[in-house]
Amino acid sequence: MFGEVQSATMIGLDCKMIRVEADIADGLPMFEMVGYLAGEVREARERVRAAMRNCGLALPARKVTVNLSPGDVRKAGASFDLPIAVALLLAAGFFSKKTAEILRKTLILGELGLNGEVQRVNGVLPITAAIDQNQISCCIVPADNALEGAAAASVPCYGVRSLRETVDFLLGKTELRAQGSDWETEHLTQREDDAPDFQDIAGQEGVKRAAQIAAAGFHNLLMIGPPGVGKTMIARSIPGILPTMSDRERLILSKIYSIAGLLPPDKPILEKRPFRAPHHQVTGAALIGGGTIPRPGEVTLAHRGVLFLDELSEFSRTALEMLRQPLEEREVALARLGGRYVYPADFMLVAAMNPCACGYYPDRTRCVCGRREIQRHINKMSQALLDRMDLCVEIPRVAYERLARRDKGECSAEIRRRVEEAVLAQEKRYEGTPFRFNADLTAAAVEQFCPLTEQVQDLLEKAFRRLDLSARAYHRLIRVARTIADLDQSERIQTAHMAEAIAYRNINKTYWR
Repeated sequence: MFGEVQSATMIGLDCKMIRVEADIADGLPMFEMVGYLAGEVREARERVRAAMRNCGLALPARKVTVNLSPGDVRKAGASFDLPIAVALLLAAGFFSKKTAEILRKTLILGELGLNGEVQRVNGVLPITAAIDQNQISCCIVPADNALEGAAAASVPCYGVRSLRETVDFLLGKTELRAQGSDWETEHLTQREDDAPDFQDIAGQEGVKRAAQIAAAGFHNLLMIGPPGVGKTMIARSIPGILPTMSDRERLILSKIYSIAGLLPPDKPILEKRPFRAPHHQVTGAALIGGGTIPRPGEVTLAHRGVLFLDELSEFSRTALEMLRQPLEEREVALARLGGRYVYPADFMLVAAMNPCACGYYPDRTRCVCGRREIQRHINKMSQALLDRMDLCVEIPRVAYERLARRDKGECSAEIRRRVEEAVLAQEKRYEGTPFRFNADLTAAAVEQFCPLTEQVQDLLEKAFRRLDLSARAYHRLIRVARTIADLDQSERIQTAHMAEAIAYRNINKTYWR
């Protein structure tokens, strides 16, 4: 006899429908699985057989064949256990013809324990979000994934805790409450920031200003300074001033975290922008993404948030150079024999580093490093990567008097209010385009949306020649100036805006020569 149910898998961020077919025929007792399967999918044979036996649903001693179609798509993960078990029960005659017709339009996902419990799996949110209502009428997923599945689904989503509960539900013996597709509007919580507050940072007003500009335009930021001056604390305070995510940004980020298995069970739609701070010993594959079957890396997990690289000069040169392409293309494309996997990587890079090995250059009263040592240390960040940093700021030491006064500076909430106003101006300007932030602009879009007066153009020309800038740096200067103008609620880029943007490039000549 033959049974067929529907399941799905993820190829990058794309959902691919998988047809799970089961056939039970006369012949020597055996259990064969085909369909271009990864090792964990092949292991489903033992998990399914044990789970069915322990639930009192043992298979007959006959030849069993399971096929996961289409055969040219590689299947990975343990989410095919439950659909395989249901397809086998259908082929064994456990369900009526009417139920068999319903199962043809029912998507099933879930991993089985040996005792028949249905366990949580990854990637449920992007799968249910991609459902075509003409092909699928409802979903059956693990109970721990039910809220996640319903958050973006256009069809009813049922959560099950065991194989026996699934069978009873399909037989009509048990009723399950479907999670509605309106879950998102009912359960979204208010934004709660646990980032440090800018008012707790003594001094460093210039760096705080640069951080504000970076947050308002989603620009990359590099901070250079001696140890203990507040670089890390400033970086960790930036999430507290970032603008609220749009609905589309929330959904894409939630899909990424679902695939990576990092989505909280009780919060299927992420509200806060991510802040990722990998250790400097991170490998290139962990940073960018990879593996035999590629998984999202840190640059993807930081999508529409902050990727913070502390102690930048301690990262391997190879790992740092791998950032160049994602910073330019805003996505990561990983090619494998099984296909091409594309993950979004539109992140704001915030980096902090010491100017030399001892950390005190250019203070020659304290720095003990020679010129070659300083250049060897600073050149771990190549000029090509430096070119992709929109703002570069030098952080000085904080005077004792400033620390002792304990004066409270401007709080993060007030800074965020100005950032939100600047972002709102950008949204109005770029309405109907694929851009949201000034940093998103292409070279052609810069010419269209950032016209310069003759006076501003003259200033930019002088800076271009004096600093020996590249074409990439030229356009980044204009984008930063546009953000500064937005913070000042100015319709046009003024000379003062461009002059401030240029000031954030002067540091290049101090260290990189």
